Amino acid sequence: MSYPQTNSTVVVDMPRLIRQARQARATCVQLAHDGRVGHVGSALSCVDAIVALYGGWLNVNESNRGADDRDRFILSKGHACTALYAVLAQRGFIPAQWLADYACYGKPLSDHPCKHALELLEMSSGSLGYGLGVAAGMLYGLSLRSVYPRAVVLMSDGECNEGSVWEAAMFAAAKRLGNLVALVDYNGIQAVGRSDEIMGHTSIEQKFRAFGWAARTINGNDMPEVVDALWSLPLEPDKPSAIVLKTLKGAGVSFMQDKTLWHYRVPSDEDLQNALDELGEVPWHLARRACA
Repeated sequence: MSYPQTNSTVVVDMPRLIRQARQARATCVQLAHDGRVGHVGSALSCVDAIVALYGGWLNVNESNRGADDRDRFILSKGHACTALYAVLAQRGFIPAQWLADYACYGKPLSDHPCKHALELLEMSSGSLGYGLGVAAGMLYGLSLRSVYPRAVVLMSDGECNEGSVWEAAMFAAAKRLGNLVALVDYNGIQAVGRSDEIMGHTSIEQKFRAFGWAARTINGNDMPEVVDALWSLPLEPDKPSAIVLKTLKGAGVSFMQDKTLWHYRVPSDEDLQNALDELGEVPWHLARRACA
């Protein structure tokens, strides 16, 4: 099969991507504070990957949004949606002023991604374990019409507890979906404890290899390493690719890093100010509107 390759002509402005990641983190903390919604630690750990994807790797823009051959991005770990919303605003896919209505009833940016509210999403997400299967089904269906875009699924390490993930992994390998990419945000913490303890201290990279995938593990909070991994895809011909992103829960904000508490905790006024001071950036929105 002939799958699309990464566009080698794209010039990556690394300092710009690194700064955009800090700006996105500032926006994530502001959104969590304003919306009174947790999961800020989960959003901060995957910011670098989303910034890198939308920084030139994904073939998706306003002109091709409805085209069959556009790339697909699925945030399967939907509880980390503030990271996606921040980057979509950065890149002009949504108006920045929408961020002020995050988690308000009836507004586009719900506290878990909803396609009925925000049409540009590929799917609604939040219940874990579905994104990989949906992406594999999309790509297989398109391949029957000789259309071969790429699809990237950003998953959590805790999501890999779900049996549906591995059913989808088997299907993707059997159908030789070399245009499918799984990014696993291995921040080491799930809702109720440490991932390694819950998952039995096994290797996610080795699991994907055992299921017929090509796989590698990288530092998912190091922008150059993330960019290098993305631009090296596919890892092997005619195999789906899994990149395990070793990250820190709450990455970028020292008092949130690697703490189970920040899976659900909502930042206080003091937490917000301390985080913004440490990041040294302002969010993409500042004016919070009252929810109707």
